[in-house]
Amino acid sequence: MIKDKPCIVQRDRTILLEVDHPGFEEAREQLSRYADLVKSPPSFHTYRITPLSLWNAASSGWNAEQICGNLQSLSRWDVPAALIEEITRLVSRYGQLTLLKHSERDQWLILRSDDIELMNEIRNQQALSKTGLTFLTDTEAEISAERRGVLKQELTRLGYPVMDYAGYQDGQFLHIRWRGETEETGEAARECRMDNRSPFRLRDYQKEAAETFRDSGGKGGSGVLVLPCGAGKTIIGMAAMRELECETLILTSNTTSVRQWVAELRDKTTLQAHEIGEYTGQRKEVRPVTVATYQILTHRHRKEDELRHMKLFNERSWGLIIYDEVHLLPAPVFRATADIQATRRLGLTATLVREDGREHDVFSLIGPKRYEMPWKSLENKGWIASVDCVEVRVPMPDRLKEKCLYAGTREQYRLASENPAKIEVVKRLLRHHSDAQTLIIGQYLDQLELVSSELGAPLISGQMPQSQRNDLYEAFRKGEQRVLVVSKVANFAVDLPDASVAVEISGSFGSRQEEAQRLGRILRPKADDNRAYFYALVSQDSREEVFALRRQLFLIEQGYRYRTVTEPHILDASSQANEDDIEPGKEASGTT
Repeated sequence: MIKDKPCIVQRDRTILLEVDHPGFEEAREQLSRYADLVKSPPSFHTYRITPLSLWNAASSGWNAEQICGNLQSLSRWDVPAALIEEITRLVSRYGQLTLLKHSERDQWLILRSDDIELMNEIRNQQALSKTGLTFLTDTEAEISAERRGVLKQELTRLGYPVMDYAGYQDGQFLHIRWRGETEETGEAARECRMDNRSPFRLRDYQKEAAETFRDSGGKGGSGVLVLPCGAGKTIIGMAAMRELECETLILTSNTTSVRQWVAELRDKTTLQAHEIGEYTGQRKEVRPVTVATYQILTHRHRKEDELRHMKLFNERSWGLIIYDEVHLLPAPVFRATADIQATRRLGLTATLVREDGREHDVFSLIGPKRYEMPWKSLENKGWIASVDCVEVRVPMPDRLKEKCLYAGTREQYRLASENPAKIEVVKRLLRHHSDAQTLIIGQYLDQLELVSSELGAPLISGQMPQSQRNDLYEAFRKGEQRVLVVSKVANFAVDLPDASVAVEISGSFGSRQEEAQRLGRILRPKADDNRAYFYALVSQDSREEVFALRRQLFLIEQGYRYRTVTEPHILDASSQANEDDIEPGKEASGTT
């Protein structure tokens, strides 16, 4: 037994990581490569190894021997032999099944494995009968190319990941270069000199991420790149387009994001305005590069109507489809993606977490994780801001406490979330950060309208016309508007680089992805000390506390540390700027 190691590894694939151990940070970073954080109490964080976490690790270059060796180096006791055997078996499945072009039948594919026992297991899976998979030999089976996505989706669900080497269509050629990139004509460089813009250059990690996707193109041609908010995922997507030089369909979360993509493409590449189209509720432009929202693809007037905008997938000869914020991909788009597996696919996201549990579908239909950049790594290099995270416990008025006693479970959560005492806390924080660009973020419109009225600050919600939202965002960027109250419409892809304080007054239950995205609004690097502040206001002794713990899981896994304070001590917490004095995980200050 070695008592000085930080982890307890258990047979059921769970790992307990001691929070107060001096090796906590190093162990956390290692575990995040092949395990998922599921609980984060003050003393021990609980991680779980899953088939998907192992396959994503394998796609990033880890093998079973490395994973087991790393576990042993972190474990106080010997890793259970049965767990080592299970990890070895699961990791070994990655790469055993391959999907190839059929050498004799056009529009047909071959599923192949040299492992006869594995192929027998697959042959006996009744769930695969609907795919039309037909066995030819002990090591090969054939399937129609149109069932390519469905087969991969079903095999992954059953525990058999597939390496898809069946190839991809090139799509229609599209000439694209970076702004100022040297060409034979020198035209782009001349344009940059004329408008006083310097040639565009990728950051090192952006180049590395794009090259990782490119290098998977010969065999894979699909996959997901995971980077923090503010890391420039849009730039990396454009780098993939530059490498492939083909017509591209880009899908993203909302109209604001669509227009940011369009602006970036026009600013940083040689693409002309007539080559870039917006496909949203306001415009329906189908051009060599088309940027659309997930919402417009799934829009229909009645439930029984067909999804007529899904035809966009086949409107042009796309060589690449980019799924921005891929963790938000709606179910109908999954189904459409299953039918277009011959087109290269790139997923971009800050987190692979999906609250609906469909991470397996992202893996099988978009592709495995090809690249991941830890949030803290970019922070340490100064590419994103350092953030102080504080959970503020706000007492509830006696009358509200009594009302909660007689309410249902969901109503208790909403009542606690809309605790009116939070408004005074928001005012105190605004006085304390009097010079900071600040976002007040919440879930419930009634609450947000009240806060907006109390503060005299504009409210941006889904009810506001897009043009008016854009005007307010622009005023905020210019410093003309210091405070914005925003609903969930600002959770994603809103570029507000000077925002340095975010106050979360309510949220969507235990959504880990929402917490990460909201913190992401203040991650853009800052000109002075490159520091930002994230406050989560939570009603004390309420159901909101339970959900707050779950919301914070992903960020804690990335190395962020929440300090928990009671409302009277809030300014004491916000003045503590040295993270080295804070214990990992969640530390109580005041009298929580």
